[in-house]
Amino acid sequence: MKINIDHFKNLNDFDNILVCDENGVIHFYDVVDLNVLKQIGLRPEDFMGKHITTFYKNLTNENSTIMKVLKDGTAVTNVKQELVTNIGNLLITVNSTYPIIENEKIIGAIEFSKHFYTKDNIQSLDKLAHNKVYRRNNTYYTIDDIISVNSKMEIIKNKMKRIAITNSTVLIYGKTGTGKEMVAQAIHNLSDRYGGPFISVNCGAIPPNLMESTLFGTVKGSFTGAADMPGLFEQAEGGTLFLDEVNSLDIYLQVKLLKAIEEKTVRRIGGNKNISLNLRVISATNEDPDLLVFEKRLREDLYYRLGVVQLDLPPLIERKDDIEILLPYFINFYNNNMNIFIESVAEEVRECFNYYSWPGNIRELKNAVETAFNNTSSKIITIDDIPKRIREFTQPLPVSRNQLSNLSLKDAVESYEKELIGHQLKNMNGKITEAAKKLGISKQLLKYKMEKYQLT
Repeated sequence: MKINIDHFKNLNDFDNILVCDENGVIHFYDVVDLNVLKQIGLRPEDFMGKHITTFYKNLTNENSTIMKVLKDGTAVTNVKQELVTNIGNLLITVNSTYPIIENEKIIGAIEFSKHFYTKDNIQSLDKLAHNKVYRRNNTYYTIDDIISVNSKMEIIKNKMKRIAITNSTVLIYGKTGTGKEMVAQAIHNLSDRYGGPFISVNCGAIPPNLMESTLFGTVKGSFTGAADMPGLFEQAEGGTLFLDEVNSLDIYLQVKLLKAIEEKTVRRIGGNKNISLNLRVISATNEDPDLLVFEKRLREDLYYRLGVVQLDLPPLIERKDDIEILLPYFINFYNNNMNIFIESVAEEVRECFNYYSWPGNIRELKNAVETAFNNTSSKIITIDDIPKRIREFTQPLPVSRNQLSNLSLKDAVESYEKELIGHQLKNMNGKITEAAKKLGISKQLLKYKMEKYQLT
């Protein structure tokens, strides 16, 4: 076997090596950056025994450097190629290809290549965000990640751009899955504070006895096991502190939070000095702030202080025109992040998505697409691939005025409540926990009402 060694003097700049036989069938492929394979949509073992032209839409026997070398027996060096993968990504490579000769016969070829990322490649390789540079400040999202053509969302995005240049507190109200933290991060990255940290905490996820020290920090010896530890307020210095589910805070902590925001200072637990603050506070709740104040779960004075600017995010059911652009967006996301390639969605799936009520909002839509990716056996998402609760969803039948005309207000409300509960239990196949979530009530309250209306 003969390979001209003189050709290999300037190969230090190449990363990948591919060897194929005289027919163009791959027998060896060593790639330095496995993300190259990810762009192609294949795993390393998928290459072995396949023809070189099968991996790219625009690669043929006529324009392939390997096939040319196999035909002519003449090496080609530093050839730039723009290749379109079977999942639609553009790869730019520079190749040097040489024939392998044995007994004066071409028995194969060896190709050295280097892959260059385009802007789109870099974005698709980034699992978490289009703006990787922003991760240095603990964020993943910018306003460009808020995908929408809905008029309500356009108004909100324009408002975000205006308020980003101020230091006013912002309260974001939106149901679960509407993208509250994405909005908060986008405001931070639009502001002059983008160089500072974005510190996020879910106030409902931390036990009340730990929440105070988490927010305000501790001084060594202030209680057993305490150490000198800065709280989240201090950690957010120069940036933004995002308080999600802020209404979960105990009333005592709400008072202390109000004081910290008003005076722009904090004092660590056990400390004897105030620490000045330079940060912006953005908070969020998935319950109506007015209702929270009315039920005394959120202090009225804190509400006014947190909500100097209030953004009310519409649920997906009020922005269904966005489903048409979110669906391909999520498909493209999972095409680039899973070992599956989806080309399209069946029309009945689109109709089902437009009919469904989406109580989990955009997050539920994204999860539904991911579910379909795991269930599909083809390149088209069908109705059988999407979650059962979505494809079997039915709207409750409206109660007619004639049915209610002879009932008292109490009886009419109970009649509709019984119908609504029965409908959700049917949709959730009798699963009480899931039905309670859809209805926005506790499991205990749902059980009580099921007994009351004899729905057990």
